[in-house]
Amino acid sequence: MTRNLFVLNGSNLNMLGVREPERYGRATLDDVRADCERVAAELGIELFFAQSNAEHELVEWVHEAFRRHAAVVINPAGFSFGSMPLLDALHMLSTPVVEVHITNIHARDADHRHSIVSKVAHVVIAGAGTYGYELAIRAADRLTAGE
Repeated sequence: MTRNLFVLNGSNLNMLGVREPERYGRATLDDVRADCERVAAELGIELFFAQSNAEHELVEWVHEAFRRHAAVVINPAGFSFGSMPLLDALHMLSTPVVEVHITNIHARDADHRHSIVSKVAHVVIAGAGTYGYELAIRAADRLTAGE
């Protein structure tokens, strides 16, 4: 049976490498995708990778992950701090949810410190830069090993 993993990216992550490189680094979302594809191939995981600035698209992809019984790695970005529709969608998953943030959100200003998505995440990785995605995929793989 093929294991499925959805790597979902929220608002403004399409601007990685350009937007605030001193905070988010110079790697682009295409670089992140290539790294995720490499790790997924190594682990024998079928990968779906997507980014949207639209909340409803992320919700639809979570619904599809539910239908495929896929684990989810998610960088909700700005949706971390107030997207109830995304939180509700993630609640329905019985598969692992791993939340990843490029920066250490816990060390940021008060508006960017507390992710509501963390309420449903099995693992939260923050502050490891884009390498956090590899850690998140490996964590999701470990969590699904018993299935």
